[in-house]
Amino acid sequence: MPSARRRHFGSVRKLPSGRYQAGYHNLGERHFALGTFATKADALAWLSTVEADIHRGQWVDPGAGRVTFGNYADTWLAQRYELRPRTVELYRSILGCHLRPAFGQVPLAQITTVVVRSWYAEVAKERPLVAAKSYRLLRTMLNTAATDGLIVANPCTIKGAGVERTAERKIPTLETVYAIADEATDRYRALVLTAALAGLRLGELSALTRRHIDLVHRTITVEMQAQQVAGRGRVLGPPKSKAGVRTVAVPLALAEVLDAHLATFVGPGADALVFTGEKGAPIVRTNWAHRFAKVTSAAGAAGLHFHDLRHVAGTLAAATGASTREVMARLGHSTPRAALIYQHATAERDQQIAAGIDAILQAAKDAPAAPVVRIRRPAPGK
Repeated sequence: MPSARRRHFGSVRKLPSGRYQAGYHNLGERHFALGTFATKADALAWLSTVEADIHRGQWVDPGAGRVTFGNYADTWLAQRYELRPRTVELYRSILGCHLRPAFGQVPLAQITTVVVRSWYAEVAKERPLVAAKSYRLLRTMLNTAATDGLIVANPCTIKGAGVERTAERKIPTLETVYAIADEATDRYRALVLTAALAGLRLGELSALTRRHIDLVHRTITVEMQAQQVAGRGRVLGPPKSKAGVRTVAVPLALAEVLDAHLATFVGPGADALVFTGEKGAPIVRTNWAHRFAKVTSAAGAAGLHFHDLRHVAGTLAAATGASTREVMARLGHSTPRAALIYQHATAERDQQIAAGIDAILQAAKDAPAAPVVRIRRPAPGK
């Protein structure tokens, strides 16, 4: 009795060119290999791999990977309804300047680890921070593509490529903070000190209204922030994370400054902005950055960023012995990373203090003993 002939998954046909084409049916549709094969055996071997992928649940539609990165990026960004306007603006900028030129016309399936590594090395050589930001966005987008079954796996596998390695900025001293506050006009003195002593971000400060300031209980409630978005102007929205919504207790010294500021520069209404420019308009980041640069230069602190003042608040909080969780809550951090930096800085300062005490103790130990002078007591009657 003749043996039954084994039925292969899919089908193979010989083309007029002499090469072989492989195809198969899956999920009610006909699919073909993206290329052809030199031999029938090669085509059958490829079909066996596809069959195994289907059984393992790892099959990827070969046609899906033909979508170009540029088209996929547009779809991906349009579906990210949860992103903040400023984040969307940032992502569009990264895409337009750094990702589209390299991958815009490339099909997703052709963006391999080798291709990504070559691109990253070229960019990181000249602009490491740009490379890190761009790589993170590329990795996020391709991770979604892999989840959606458009590619087999995310090709962004370079360890540490998305980490921004920036030089640690020096935290200004309180003396520097007050020198800057003194150089700022009376209108902006409270703005500088609130950033340094309460740790609010510029966007949070520019969204504060009178009702957010409670001088009786000496607190500031943060529930909104203002952002400048291209084409839309000033946009109000919640802080970038849930942790950003918070109530911050302020020291008495700052409460007194805010009391005077509210009385002099802020309207009586509950929704009157706390910090405004000379004409009563909201604080705009670009304009303020220019003014702040002049103020810091006059105070002998050229190059200082306004955000650096926030680090003063973090260091002061850590210096009081506040826990990591307490520093996070005060500054509106959603992760412990930044809070631990402030505590690390405080720990280093504590080591310096201990070293100073050692120096004093050693100096006392090494000092020559004072000579003892014996005083003769006069004889009785003399």
